[in-house]
Amino acid sequence: MTAARGDDHREVKALCAERRHWEVMFPGASEYGVDIAVDDAAVEDLLAVSPSDVDAPSALTFSRNVFIPLTTACRYTCTYCTYFDPPGQASLLSLKEVREICRRGADAGCTEALFTFGDDPDERYTEIHAQLEEWGHDSIHTYLREAYEVALEEGLLPHANPGDQTREQMAAVADVNASMGVMLETTAEVGAHAGPRRKVPGQRLRTLQNAGELDVAFTTGILVGIGENWRDRAESLLAIRELHERYDHIQEVIVQPVVENDRWSDGSPDLATLRQVTSMARAALPAEVSVQVPPNLTPATELIDCGVDDLGGVSPVTDDHINPDYTWPALRELEEIAASAALPLEERLPVYERFLPPAVRPDGFNGRVADGAGSGGSDGGRDWISPTIRDALAAADSAGDRYRAVLRDGTVTATH
Repeated sequence: MTAARGDDHREVKALCAERRHWEVMFPGASEYGVDIAVDDAAVEDLLAVSPSDVDAPSALTFSRNVFIPLTTACRYTCTYCTYFDPPGQASLLSLKEVREICRRGADAGCTEALFTFGDDPDERYTEIHAQLEEWGHDSIHTYLREAYEVALEEGLLPHANPGDQTREQMAAVADVNASMGVMLETTAEVGAHAGPRRKVPGQRLRTLQNAGELDVAFTTGILVGIGENWRDRAESLLAIRELHERYDHIQEVIVQPVVENDRWSDGSPDLATLRQVTSMARAALPAEVSVQVPPNLTPATELIDCGVDDLGGVSPVTDDHINPDYTWPALRELEEIAASAALPLEERLPVYERFLPPAVRPDGFNGRVADGAGSGGSDGGRDWISPTIRDALAAADSAGDRYRAVLRDGTVTATH
């Protein structure tokens, strides 16, 4: 009997070892043409990471921006989201309104225009489509390009977060964006995404892949507390890492907790959870990818030693329209967060320096220049920045001066 139990034990160990090297597949990945899987061993290793396993940063960065909620129409009805409005109540900003917001931002010293809108408003939003048609557009995507061009005219660099996009949709606007982004949120299927149109992880991953194929400097991240478990968090971070290793295009990964609001009352992750997940993000990602936490949604001072090196876009003139109950901290408060960790606070552009061409990149840059294996190959010759954005950065005007001052000086003095 003892020998039999020993044989059984060896068989169990062998099965466990075999399972440890299974590949984790993601819902919808094959449907959307995403060839990606992560090894179960890597998941287990990442789950073992703790805050003591990662290093604190040498500086904290942020971007000074304006938040432009182009439309609150969205095909999804995520149960944690207060951004979307139902049909009949959704808004659509005019180009005149976009221009006014951008002018206020430029006057306040901002460099970034953060554009958000709900994913591809569907046929229920008849009033939105009627307005777009009146303005000469057959979809929100053609209107987007005009809005980005307005931001550039007013002296701000667009950073678009337009939700899931096909390769064609992204290609149509990539040249008028300094960078783009979309939250992966999670690779798991969760109840919070339920509804008549459920978010599919494979579609989100496809958007990240499209950005890599198109040489778009990209921001993504995970939402914590929407029904995912610890393995889901690890798998999501490793999926981001795999795509970055393939394309070298991820500039930052946001670790964002769900917060209580008018539509979500199931609580927020506690500090211990946030410290663990943030440490996992830092351990999963290469050094050139920043780990960001939003300072209006997290206890940022308690997360810096977990590897956080960026505080995201913060606006001196507009609200956080995705989380309207949680106001942006003033620049002085960001300085206090940095000072609490004895770190310098450095302002950055919406596109990270490693993606800039040599003629624009600061002389003191000592990081790794983005190359990867996208459309331009792996020789460092990829054009991450379009001629339109390059011209804006080099322009002999007040906007160009503002961009170059951020690149040159970085360290800021509180004025708001």
